[in-house]
Amino acid sequence: MRNRYLDLLRAAAVLRVVVYHVTGLAALTVVLPAMSVMFALGGSLMAASVDRFGVSAIGRRMRRLLPSLWAVMAVFLPAMLLTGLDWDWRILFWIAPFIDPPASGLGLAALSANWYLRDFLWFVALSPLALPLFRRFPLPTIAAPFVLLVVTELKLVTIDNYVLRDIGLYFGAWLLGFAHHDGMLRRLTWRRLVPIAAVLAITGAAWFLTHPGPRGYDLNDIRIGNALWSTAFVLLALGLAPDALPWLSRRPRLDRLVTLLNSRALTIYLWHVPIIVGLGWVAARYGWPQTGALAVTVKLVLVSLLLAVAVAAFGWVEDVAAKRRPELIPGRARTRPAAVRPGPARDAHPEPVRDPRTGPVRGSLTEEILVSGAQDVQVAAVRA
Repeated sequence: MRNRYLDLLRAAAVLRVVVYHVTGLAALTVVLPAMSVMFALGGSLMAASVDRFGVSAIGRRMRRLLPSLWAVMAVFLPAMLLTGLDWDWRILFWIAPFIDPPASGLGLAALSANWYLRDFLWFVALSPLALPLFRRFPLPTIAAPFVLLVVTELKLVTIDNYVLRDIGLYFGAWLLGFAHHDGMLRRLTWRRLVPIAAVLAITGAAWFLTHPGPRGYDLNDIRIGNALWSTAFVLLALGLAPDALPWLSRRPRLDRLVTLLNSRALTIYLWHVPIIVGLGWVAARYGWPQTGALAVTVKLVLVSLLLAVAVAAFGWVEDVAAKRRPELIPGRARTRPAAVRPGPARDAHPEPVRDPRTGPVRGSLTEEILVSGAQDVQVAAVRA
């Protein structure tokens, strides 16, 4: 049974990513550190997959992730090759982008957010090794990415590999997903969890408030502050997670929206940046305003509408990858089958099943009526 709280958390993270990329509001990175939340949820799901399928969980997860990327590249790769991208064998990494494949022109900006998928693939591949190590040495394993982050950000060690740098920033959240799956966060209880999160949050806030980046307090530019603040957020969001959300089921429209956003999370993520870049190109070409409250509001509306088109056109790929029946609109209310009315009297009293040696089988309708005397026929039929 799906955990609707985790579904709600993922839906909120996906929406936050889209709104942030449209508006550029740095405060959104503090209010909801969406990328760390998404990695933590991915880590929890991957731990469950490794427990169930072992190393083959890598292939199963890649099978669900990559087809949506291939749908994007079916549009962008021919367009880039026709507009000046030179053929390079590294283009083959668009099949499984463990490194950043080449791109050009508008495609370079439109596909820039695919770093998330690159990191996700690496974290998936590392999970069968990291999970048993985490279970043997939980605290040192969680601390290792933060140590890597600090030594690289403080220039104590020079590391140019972007994958290793992102392991330092985000793999700690992935490991917290392991802790959530194993129930470690729940066992901490709020009396221990809240003080730990408070220390991390205060330290993180002190860091990013005293080390602003080129965009102010945008956590994407302040990696140490980002890691500390995001860890505190994930600890509270997963450690204090409720078992159920009964209020969500009482709001069918919101419930369906949460289902839609979860079923199409990857499609929304992969297509929203190309849409934003395309709208920006059109606005620049025709001299339309791109700043100010009205321009940003119009842009957000247009991005939402075009994302709906992209979801309708390509979202079914996620269903196929997950071996689900393809749907145009996931979470759509289904028509309930009409109630079956009781048949005529002759159908309400079927002949008892007989054993050729002993007669009526125990529990048959005939025997139930004889035993219960004047009981209602329908009650006897239910018991049979």
